[in-house]
Amino acid sequence: MNSQNDFVHPIVPVILSGGTGSRLWPLSRALRPKQFLALTEKNSLFQLTLMRLQALFGEKPLSPIVVANDDHRFLVAEQCRALGVTPQSLILEPEGRNTAPAIAIAAMAARFTGADPILLVLPSDHLFAKPAAFIQAVQDALPSALAGQLVTFGIVPHYAETGYGYIRAQTAMRANETVPVAEFVEKPNAQKAQEYLAAGNYTWNSGMFLMRASVFLDELKRLQPEMYRACEAAWQSSKTDLDFTRIDREAFAKCPAESIDYAVMEKTDRAAVIALDAGWNDVGAWSSVWDALDKDSAGNAVRGDTLMHDSRDCLVHAEHRLVSLVGVDNLVVVETADAVLVLAKEQAQAIKHIVDTLKSQGRSEVHAHREVFRPWGSYDSVDRGERFQVKRITVQPGAKLSLQMHHHRAEHWVVVAGTARVRIGESESMITENQSVYIPIGAVHSLENPGKTPLEIIEVQSGSYLGEDDIVRFEDRYGRA
Repeated sequence: MNSQNDFVHPIVPVILSGGTGSRLWPLSRALRPKQFLALTEKNSLFQLTLMRLQALFGEKPLSPIVVANDDHRFLVAEQCRALGVTPQSLILEPEGRNTAPAIAIAAMAARFTGADPILLVLPSDHLFAKPAAFIQAVQDALPSALAGQLVTFGIVPHYAETGYGYIRAQTAMRANETVPVAEFVEKPNAQKAQEYLAAGNYTWNSGMFLMRASVFLDELKRLQPEMYRACEAAWQSSKTDLDFTRIDREAFAKCPAESIDYAVMEKTDRAAVIALDAGWNDVGAWSSVWDALDKDSAGNAVRGDTLMHDSRDCLVHAEHRLVSLVGVDNLVVVETADAVLVLAKEQAQAIKHIVDTLKSQGRSEVHAHREVFRPWGSYDSVDRGERFQVKRITVQPGAKLSLQMHHHRAEHWVVVAGTARVRIGESESMITENQSVYIPIGAVHSLENPGKTPLEIIEVQSGSYLGEDDIVRFEDRYGRA
């Protein structure tokens, strides 16, 4: 294996982080999906992806291109900052158009300065039990990518899985070498999956790629000219907003929504596959989370405050209170502040029916947690009545809420930890622990944490309308409208 310091070719990682992860509800929700959650370790799946790349690049600075949903822009920025990673581009999609357009925009961003790097395209929500094997596979695939092949990483199957698409290689898979792709195969039935496993030249489709930016764009232009033109127009009309690149909404909406497999890989004669046996897990369902976690002698995987008795092969995720299981097997129990899921583990994929019902009923639990994250910190809705709402607000050191006003509500702020700089109208003051301030309806105001520790306040709202859209912003350092 080459040392990390010998790994010198200009590879640019492209991290795709626009998914919603609805199969991991109630923990994963639209405004804070699974890639930004710490499901198996103290770091999120997105951060674990960055950490694998840091190991790949060694002492060289990691400067990825990240393609994200606009709603997640501050989550991405904060989780990168926490690891000391500065993306060279943080591209915001106005809407999801699948992986082919996302990768095309990233390739255009990579070529913006005239360079033509090798792109390492990775989903942001996968796990590897053996990350060193992943690094080795990237190094082994690099010569083929340099030679103009579009290399995909095929996961070596250890059992007949019906939930993944497969890649059939033209010849038997050789260790540490790429092989031309014969075809991409849809998710099979059980009999076909068993046949693929026995054949020896089938691998699971991982959705990871290594390829030169210009080669991918040339193939996209040749095979999908309409998509290429739409992506080019969207990129050329993009605008810079703080540290973000906003893709033109109107142009991007005209782009066909297709995966890279359908758009390019199934049609090109440049597709190659390299076998990857690195303990891969796409964390696609709660059963996959159970697979990834350490287990006790009874096969139980637990996180949080739990008690287990006479129970086997269960997954328990407790966030706010004690969860106890007695005399049950093969259950998933997930507890959050506003929802509890109890699920037979073998029915993990059926959770989509619950999510669909929540959507059809317009329930907020499908979109956001009770605790909502903002670029300045977070707030937790503790209680609510017909004309009042109580929130616990945390403002990070040096952060500031926008200068704003409300038409329908007044607010009382009580500082419980830290020091707050408060502006009401033209008056500014400092308030500390056990002090409070009142903001009348219609008063222009702002809240800032000038200290070095988190500021925590209790906010009591009162008025005829308490919706989050009753905010008129006059100034905002985070570029929000």
